[in-house]
Amino acid sequence: MRQKIVRLVLVGGVLVLAMLLLLATCGSGDKGSKKSAKQVRTSATPVTQLTVPNAFETKHGWELVSTSPDYAISRSTGRLAYIVRVSDTKYQLRTIDSETGEAGWHGENWRPPSPQNFPRLLTVTAGDQEYFVTWSYGKVGENALTPADTIVSMDIYGVEDGSRRRVEVPWTSVPAVSASGPAVLINDGRTNSAVVDPVTGRVSQVTAAQLKYPKGCADCKQLTEVRGLAQKGLLLSGAKEFWVQDGWFSRDVAPKGTDRVSGIPTSVIPGLVLAKWQLDKKAKRAATHDLWAVHDLETGKALASVECSKPAIKPGQYPQLVSAPSGGFLVAGPLAFDLVTKRGFCFEGTEGAKPLTLVSVNDEGIAYGAANARNAGDVLAGGGTPVAVAVRSGSTGALPSNVRLPGAVTSDGVGLFRWTDEKDRPHLIGYPAAR
Repeated sequence: MRQKIVRLVLVGGVLVLAMLLLLATCGSGDKGSKKSAKQVRTSATPVTQLTVPNAFETKHGWELVSTSPDYAISRSTGRLAYIVRVSDTKYQLRTIDSETGEAGWHGENWRPPSPQNFPRLLTVTAGDQEYFVTWSYGKVGENALTPADTIVSMDIYGVEDGSRRRVEVPWTSVPAVSASGPAVLINDGRTNSAVVDPVTGRVSQVTAAQLKYPKGCADCKQLTEVRGLAQKGLLLSGAKEFWVQDGWFSRDVAPKGTDRVSGIPTSVIPGLVLAKWQLDKKAKRAATHDLWAVHDLETGKALASVECSKPAIKPGQYPQLVSAPSGGFLVAGPLAFDLVTKRGFCFEGTEGAKPLTLVSVNDEGIAYGAANARNAGDVLAGGGTPVAVAVRSGSTGALPSNVRLPGAVTSDGVGLFRWTDEKDRPHLIGYPAAR
């Protein structure tokens, strides 16, 4: 496998309701070695049969054992990447075909700066090229004593062939690492950032002094925070408003009927921003409801929105936006959006019903979640009362109380489910769509 290692000091610079009811009734990388093949039980071998929604077939599929908490899926190839621990201090990135479970390329073993914890994993798209990125944070060397000795270490793999580039970025505080745009963004949760180009490995530092603020926005300079990365530059927010540097300003793209200076971004994924807006003070429900809108990250245009009562989503507990593989449907806690019809729904528990927490959605617009759960993690751990939602119509249906829900559904309709065995080993199972 071709490997490039670069150590850089920072440089300037729908389904219809009938379907819902059906649910409710219930360098060239090396090919997978024998060792990696044993990690996957493919469809030719029986896999663990969990109780899941009837939309999935449990007699077939694939199963991974003792893998990382994170996995990543390539939209262009269908490959699923995951990390395994190969020794006390070393790890390896491996891939499979997310539809068949067939082993693909795998990376070389490597030692992260914090070997006691699994490295994290994400995907980033630059142009028409996708990359899997593993990252970890920690000290360099056994005798590291100063902040200058701590780094964010990344391995950037080409999705197609597994070619690898190593990038090490000096970093003195606990990092937040994301990939909402064409590069990997590292930030400190406030105003200091570094942008890593996955194609070249070049690292560009953006300090607080380099940030640009919209004219006439006093709130933008209060509680300023880097939120994500768009093609034109960083997505930032202030006490009330948000903007993309050299791009758009939230005040100019505020949804109709809202207070134009009240926007707050709550979740960012590739190409999209979920934002909360206060209603115009003259609106009848201004005192009791907010408007939630999905915005295009590159233009700021509002793509879909819905009003939701203010107690439904509490500050500090904002849900994370989750997209269907094709991007046409989105969910976030009690919120669901259909970007084709430009409609939104808030399943907030009116008239005595319990609020929903939605955790995944497929390309047909069927979302999965639970009522009366604390958060997405609680839902996937079995908390709450399972439900399925047809996002296009807003219809809901109860699922059997003992079903496990998919953490994601691939473009091929494969549901991804997690469980832990009696030896405390985590399993990831891919069940195909029922035929």
